[in-house]
Amino acid sequence: MSPAALLPEPTFQVDLIEKSPKEQYNFGAIITGLDLNNISDADIKHLKDAIWTHKVVVVKGQKDLDPKKHWELVTRFDPAAPQVHSHGNIKDFQKKGGMLSKSREVVGIPGAENVRLIGKGYQGEDSYGIKNLTVRGLSHDFHAKNLPQEDFEAGNTRFQRWHIDAPLYDREPAWFTTLRCVKQPKGPDVTINWDDGSGYSLKSRPGRTAFMSNSQLYSMLSEEEQRMADHSWVEYWPHPYMTIENCKGNANGLGLENQGKEHKPEEIGDYDESKIKKYPLVWVNPVTGEKAFMVHGICARKLYLRSTPDAEPTVVDDVVAIRKYLADIQLRILKPQYICMAPVGEGDVAMWDNYGVFHSAVDYPLEKYGPRTMHQANIGASVGPVGPQPIPVA
Repeated sequence: MSPAALLPEPTFQVDLIEKSPKEQYNFGAIITGLDLNNISDADIKHLKDAIWTHKVVVVKGQKDLDPKKHWELVTRFDPAAPQVHSHGNIKDFQKKGGMLSKSREVVGIPGAENVRLIGKGYQGEDSYGIKNLTVRGLSHDFHAKNLPQEDFEAGNTRFQRWHIDAPLYDREPAWFTTLRCVKQPKGPDVTINWDDGSGYSLKSRPGRTAFMSNSQLYSMLSEEEQRMADHSWVEYWPHPYMTIENCKGNANGLGLENQGKEHKPEEIGDYDESKIKKYPLVWVNPVTGEKAFMVHGICARKLYLRSTPDAEPTVVDDVVAIRKYLADIQLRILKPQYICMAPVGEGDVAMWDNYGVFHSAVDYPLEKYGPRTMHQANIGASVGPVGPQPIPVA
């Protein structure tokens, strides 16, 4: 009998997210009956399995979650991991965070600094020990194509930036990210526009996070494409977010415009060649065995493409060609019917599988909807992604 079979049954309930007939994404679940301030080791294991299986889960009813317990939960998911946020401590993140840190202050919750404040607007006189802070929040500065202010104020918005939570240098990507909704903006739906010529748009409650499944994307590849993806890998830039700090993204939030603004490696200061990350194009889910096409295109420096284990790879080191190759694949899933706007309310905690989904924040006009307060935490994994075929990483 396997050790897993000896675990007591989970004390919580898991229900699939309800979808309309138009929605065709194949992931997401709602969890009820848990108190994350007081969760057993057995339920930690069951919760991990639920995240790996459903990719995005919303744990309801956590308005009293202590930030220290929030961080403790994250460390219990992966006890062998280095006990720090996946992007490192705040000082190092501010220094090397590049695109991720240059236009915003990174704030840790006092007493639980690895739990980071994500939000917008005035946070109140005292928000978990943070006093009288006004957060700039998101903006559409990432996009090369301007979003007119009058359109934005009328409730038209965009996906901010499709990504995984991963440093892609030195530390491994977090298995899971946890995002607790403390305060949510209120008002009518916003309209998310692709603004890329596709004509696509999507309605959403304000302040929610968007997800798309890269496992579902893998199923959209042809057999030939899957065979190549299974045997290929990507090399990322050293300190990738510094490398692209001056770059601008596409209006749909997926990938970068080709502007030639990437820093050369010698322009970003010291780095350790051994800490540069090379990952398979395809990551295998450790619980379900599903394959996901997981390439964070904005940070990709080189692709190594081959269709068999013994073939000499074709090296693609031109970023324009890399972006075209990835866009031809990834745009297949970036359609309204495949996007899940996770139904997170105040007091809920969203948790997701960073090895199977992309996510994006969605901005909203502050004056119309009010402030947003979220607590985010993850931990750089003890074991990084595993592909269907071994790749040479030395």
